Amino acid sequence: MDTNKKNRERISALCDDALPKDDHELACAALGTADGQSAWEVYHLIGDVLRTGESADLSPGFAARLSARLASEPMHPRRPTAELETVKMAAPAAPTLSS
Repeated sequence: MDTNKKNRERISALCDDALPKDDHELACAALGTADGQSAWEVYHLIGDVLRTGESADLSPGFAARLSARLASEPMHPRRPTAELETVKMAAPAAPTLSS
């Protein structure tokens, strides 16, 4: 996979609070690049527009380009809350089948 694309996916997941902790260092390193900073700004602009429902002063064709980019990006699952992680750790292990 293209490194820049993977970095943008990490940054997108970071913006959505869905990035696994193991990838935080890689995402922070990506934010130190021009491409990473640009992705961070675009993802936050997208989030702002989605949250407010207001249209922003965008360039012509922005909606079509955004739609195409969103369609090509994988969906990132939300990380479980700390409470759910605690419940999972306290749950008994599933029984195993022995032969």
